[in-house]
Amino acid sequence: MAKKSRIEWTEVTWNPVTGCDRVSAGCDNCYALTMSKRLKAMGVEKYQSDGDPRTSGPGFGVALHPGTLNEPYRWKQPRTVFVNSMSDLFHAKVPVEFIRSVFDVIRENPQHIFQVLTKRSLRAARLADQLDWPNNLWMGVSVEDMKVVNRVDHLRRIPAKVRFLSCEPLLGSLEGIDLTGIDWVIAGGESGPRYRPMDVEWARVIRDACNDQGVAFFFKQWGGRNAKALGRELDGVLWDQYPVSRNA
Repeated sequence: MAKKSRIEWTEVTWNPVTGCDRVSAGCDNCYALTMSKRLKAMGVEKYQSDGDPRTSGPGFGVALHPGTLNEPYRWKQPRTVFVNSMSDLFHAKVPVEFIRSVFDVIRENPQHIFQVLTKRSLRAARLADQLDWPNNLWMGVSVEDMKVVNRVDHLRRIPAKVRFLSCEPLLGSLEGIDLTGIDWVIAGGESGPRYRPMDVEWARVIRDACNDQGVAFFFKQWGGRNAKALGRELDGVLWDQYPVSRNA
């Protein structure tokens, strides 16, 4: 079942795939890995598959769940849906045939907006011309610092109606980032007991880049041990912008 989400920029999560492994610094304190361990201990069926302990962890092996593909057809009210909050749809272990099945569900439920976020941007770009991209699919990539800014170039090669960046956890300055072809940027600090602090100037840089380049900006959180404790305002402003097509 889709679960109501506490993530500020979406409404519900839908996980036809679970499990993942680390690919960059943004993965070091993965919230999904921590959550999967709890769910495995609770006996939740989706999280009983063990991954490679060097890269993922107990209950975090990549697993497909075709039985969940019918869920969006049951939702009567329009929703904004984060797809695979507990995985990555473009992980190498997810067959292109299954990605197509997920896209088919998205296309056949145009009343909903589906947000897909990946760190495997190169695979997504390479598969782009093999997929039929639904108009209600928003495609995003994670960009935590300039070491992975090439993901933005990969995203520009993808013919999604809305393209977005998730700069969370923001781990360094993105000074000079080119947002050509990007519709929306989410930024935020890391949370949890091992959080890495975010410099206020890093947040200002990405906000100013969005303002200068006409891109919607959403500031999710400052982060810290308690994600909500420091609030969501940046220089006294609550940045809750969305792409124009959200209401189209």
